[in-house]
Amino acid sequence: MDAHGLASGLHRAVADPVLPGDVTARARDLGPFESPLIWLAFASAAVAVLAAVIALWHRRRTRRWGFTAFGVLLLLAGVTALNSYVGYVRTSDDLARLLQKGPGVVNLAGRLLDDGKEAPVSRPGAGSAAAGQRIDVVNLPDPAHGVPSGSNYVILPPGYNADAARRYPVVYLIHGYPFGGPRDWLTSGDAPGTLLALQQANVIAPMIVVSVDLTAGVPSTDWECLDVPGGPQLETYLARTVVPAIDQRYRTVADRSHRALGGMSGGGFGALNIGLHHVDEFGTLLIALPYDDLNDSVGVLDGNRAAIAANTPRRYLPTMDFPAPVSVMLAVGTGAPTDVTTARRIAEALRARGQEAVVHAERGFNHTWHTARATLPYLLAFADQGFRASPAAS
Repeated sequence: MDAHGLASGLHRAVADPVLPGDVTARARDLGPFESPLIWLAFASAAVAVLAAVIALWHRRRTRRWGFTAFGVLLLLAGVTALNSYVGYVRTSDDLARLLQKGPGVVNLAGRLLDDGKEAPVSRPGAGSAAAGQRIDVVNLPDPAHGVPSGSNYVILPPGYNADAARRYPVVYLIHGYPFGGPRDWLTSGDAPGTLLALQQANVIAPMIVVSVDLTAGVPSTDWECLDVPGGPQLETYLARTVVPAIDQRYRTVADRSHRALGGMSGGGFGALNIGLHHVDEFGTLLIALPYDDLNDSVGVLDGNRAAIAANTPRRYLPTMDFPAPVSVMLAVGTGAPTDVTTARRIAEALRARGQEAVVHAERGFNHTWHTARATLPYLLAFADQGFRASPAAS
């Protein structure tokens, strides 16, 4: 039997998980800063100011200040409406993190708004804090691969400290590009809360989740998780630096069957591309808001044709050989038809190569953090199916 046939024969059936309604409702709920009431209030205030300016048109000073206020309120209405659509800023902590990316006064405002509860964080569940969920920051610089710093967030399950003999499967999650970062999965993606909800509902067994920093210290650049010719080697950094370091520092089940790689949008592309390049390391891939072609981001490879071909799954997947089987979930919102078409194309290409692929669609959602957050419970439950189906390697 050839490798392709062997990979097909080793599969165990996986499916789109069916989850409790309270878990899925929680993941779909809007945070306080995502409420449409915020932008509607700003828009209403802008209209009210404009009406006052018109009524007092004969007062030059009123017109000047009134138009300034109208412009500011209209801008705030637009920004908050966009956030309500995208779902990036959910809470005051999210807003502080976003402002701290800006210059001068904006950065200062972000620092003043920050409550100081930066990870590592203890998020107690039932019982003592020692038995609660813990979030560590593991800084892994790798100058040899062009990565000057890397703040990787490690979410440890409740009870991790209680049983020193127990080992856990690991899910690695990658942020989007550009201007994304590893904290996004903790804030916009609500990975800690989703994990607790799933575990408390007995949907998944305890697992470790790592939100990986693939910014190479320059979050404004759309790196697409690539080994960039003459630049940062981000694929190598993840596969050869981050994964071994996590296995060394934490009690993981250090085999491919108990290791999943996922991401959203640009991070989803990276998870697909890296996962297909490293089937020896990752047995499950979790892709939210998928795409399989570099498109406008191809410039980061500076015209290197070999690198472009090697990093375009749409080209190489249809003829790819799989020395080991992979199971893939692709999560999309039906409001983004391009994502739906792309997910189906990737799934069909995987199935044609004997691999398992499931497409999960959230009705009405788009290519936004709302979709990534709403589908994360399904992605983690899908990973759990694969972890449970495979005995730990000795």
